[in-house]
Amino acid sequence: MELTLRFLDDLTSHASAWDALLAQQDAPTPFMRASFLQALGSTGADCPDTGWQLLWPTLWGQGQEQDTLLAAAPLALKGHSWGEFVFDQAWARAYAQHGLRYYPKAVVAVPFTPVPGSRLLAVDDAHRALLARALRDWTEAQGLSGLHLLFGSEADARALQGLDFATREQPQFHWQRDPAWQGFDDFLAAMKRDKRKKIQQERRHVRDAGVQVRVVAGGAITEADWAFFYRCYARTYALRGNPPYLPEGFFQQALSGGDRWVLLIAEHEGAPIAASLLAQSADGRTVYGRHWGAVRDLPFLHFELCYYAPLAWCIANGVQRFEGGAQGEHKMARGLLPVPTQSQHWLADPRFADAVGRFADEEQAAMAAYEAELAARSPFKPSQSGA
Repeated sequence: MELTLRFLDDLTSHASAWDALLAQQDAPTPFMRASFLQALGSTGADCPDTGWQLLWPTLWGQGQEQDTLLAAAPLALKGHSWGEFVFDQAWARAYAQHGLRYYPKAVVAVPFTPVPGSRLLAVDDAHRALLARALRDWTEAQGLSGLHLLFGSEADARALQGLDFATREQPQFHWQRDPAWQGFDDFLAAMKRDKRKKIQQERRHVRDAGVQVRVVAGGAITEADWAFFYRCYARTYALRGNPPYLPEGFFQQALSGGDRWVLLIAEHEGAPIAASLLAQSADGRTVYGRHWGAVRDLPFLHFELCYYAPLAWCIANGVQRFEGGAQGEHKMARGLLPVPTQSQHWLADPRFADAVGRFADEEQAAMAAYEAELAARSPFKPSQSGA
């Protein structure tokens, strides 16, 4: 079968084929669904002004009757390194010091979403490897500084083997349900005494302040709920002096096909004061912590709304895994354990590629030691795995 690499203008006419391909992968997530990716473009989050210009490379097999989609990926041309959560600004400075351009670069990723999962969608490993090679060759032909795949799956990493990609690793913090946990108290009972008491004290402080948490999901989320959540979300960025990555209206458009948003709203004396947003996979087994914000600051409210209340909801609703997002060693004290995530990097300039390769090897060794240290500080009793 003859293979053809095509760059689509958008996913509109191929959304069903894209989602069908995603369902075959080793680590599909809601954030790689066509509806989520299309919402980035339709609401203006994905555009040259934001530094994310998404392209849609696809690999097609030409048959007698119709072409078949065999592989695809989200590929962005990036004019900066913001919104990636894998930090390479030092590389960009090194390029500039040598009179070279680091930007634009090619990035295979979901914009603003550091959730590990499949990035190179393919019908099998062989076509995934063909797509990976085609993207690397395209990047070189375009004169770009390099190609970067962020937060990919194990299948993605295998597809890049032999293509001179350097690997970087960083931990995230995820919660895995123990089958014995029937309620939040069972989860607490599995923790070491000092960690358990700290969580109980923090939750009691929020409760004694008169705060209650309301949980709404899917179609039960009202326009007023969304408006309040976005106010909280935007304020989080404003406090850091930055505009929000995602525009108002994005979240209502972003999920379909069985996946759903779960919104937790903290209320005080009947008025909302904070909100956190989760996404739940279509099979209900995984929940992803995404965004939070508050219009009123109270001690421990962040922990309640981003960890304790979500975990209680997950246990009550049969969720098996809760992913707490990028970074945040403090999450361990809340029962989320370190999980390694990877990104792969190919640089066209052989001198910089060699330097980055050496850096990545040294970083990997340091990261392995750090992850071993984290594992030794588990918040759970020795008899409990926490997973």
